[in-house]
Amino acid sequence: MKRVLLIVSGGIAAFKALELIRLLRKAGHGVTCVLTDNGGQFVTPLSLQALSENKVYTALFSLTDESEMGHIQLSRAADLVVVAPATANILAKMAAGLADDLASTVLLATDKPVLVAPAMNVRMWLHPATQANMATLAARGVRVIGPDEGAMACNEFGPGRMSEPPAIAAAIEALLTPPAERLAGPLSGRHVIVTSGPTHEPIDPVRYIANRSSGRQGHAIAGALAALGARVTLISGPVSMPDPAGVSVTRVESAREMLAACQAALPADAAVFAAAVADWRVANAAEGKIKKQPGAAAPALALIPNPDILATIAAAGPNRPRLVVGFAAETDDLLANAQAKLVRKNADFIVANDVSPETGIMGGAENAVHLISAAGVETWPRLAKEAVAARLAARIAEGLT
Repeated sequence: MKRVLLIVSGGIAAFKALELIRLLRKAGHGVTCVLTDNGGQFVTPLSLQALSENKVYTALFSLTDESEMGHIQLSRAADLVVVAPATANILAKMAAGLADDLASTVLLATDKPVLVAPAMNVRMWLHPATQANMATLAARGVRVIGPDEGAMACNEFGPGRMSEPPAIAAAIEALLTPPAERLAGPLSGRHVIVTSGPTHEPIDPVRYIANRSSGRQGHAIAGALAALGARVTLISGPVSMPDPAGVSVTRVESAREMLAACQAALPADAAVFAAAVADWRVANAAEGKIKKQPGAAAPALALIPNPDILATIAAAGPNRPRLVVGFAAETDDLLANAQAKLVRKNADFIVANDVSPETGIMGGAENAVHLISAAGVETWPRLAKEAVAARLAARIAEGLT
């Protein structure tokens, strides 16, 4: 059993810590909680204690705990220290090395790996001070998951939402899995290519054609495959997602760059094409910014097709991966279009998902997919994208045995 020390600081996302504890306990891990004074405004010690089945620590100057140097024991007894939510305040304390309460003292005294899940207002997250603090923490080896982009309690929208508990639990699992166990996983010795995110097709030096893909699903798939022991090459379009642990990342902008990177990464045992590649690009992108002229009509853009990355790799002859997985994001006739795509692209699996506006899936934290193969259609329930990734990684491992 691995032991997690969970520090819950003061933010509205503190309620998600309860679900995180439940997931960690279900996975067989022990959880001990430190609750800050501000965190106690959102969740109670009793709630954390009931779910963790351990005492909750709140005070630095507890006569009982500190008679045994409790903050030192807490900092050393865990296998991993997790701060969720990690507010701008506690991140600043960590970066500055402050120790004015139990949580910050534990963080300064620990010699164990630390994972933070930031949660704050978008402007606080984007503030240069916060970004400088995050760079400092990253340089010291602190791991980060999130934040996600979306609507916030303050009625603003943007990056700053704490990652969902299943995503944090998956990151914790990866950090708690010893390298030797990862190497012994079912995909040990296998090479898998994963594409993720959108592509940006330039109109001129400042404008481009793109879509709403966040890259969350593709990045989660890359992380899930690495957790099963695979050597993963993640080829990512422009995203704000952090790189998954244990994954080699190649960053690209356009569809042509993505195809070239995929071809350069071959040979591979499997390839998962989760990127939302732009179907068209501008035939002749302008070398300088297209100026808006008063009274003039909008410029006409001549579009030409982008290369079909999935079909190209699936028809790669001797270099074709044994298992090729494509994605079909559809707004109408989901299953019919996806089944036709399976045949047309020469893929082994198609992961089909409905991205019509009312689903809220495109760019969101969840997905509801159908796994389509020559054997038929499997319908999966709506799940966190990290859970979808884990299921798909397991199916890929089965397909390669």
